[in-house]
Amino acid sequence: MAKRVKSKPQERGFVLFDVVFEDGSLASNRRIPMEILGGLDGDEPARTMIEEQEAEIAEKASRPPRVIQTLARTPTRRFEAKVD
Repeated sequence: MAKRVKSKPQERGFVLFDVVFEDGSLASNRRIPMEILGGLDGDEPARTMIEEQEAEIAEKASRPPRVIQTLARTPTRRFEAKVD
């Protein structure tokens, strides 16, 4: 049976972001579609979308939404194949 190989988020059309909130908590790998990024606004549309995601999460958890302190793209990892 063939081994399933997962495609990277970038290959699926997403950019991953790490978010630090004002309370010091960290949320890693928040997915944002590539289509909304780029343009003159840079990564600012990602902040808006992550704030919307956080509002939905907070509503489901019955708590107030957290305020974003910093937002940065998650560094991509490069995997190299092992050669035996």
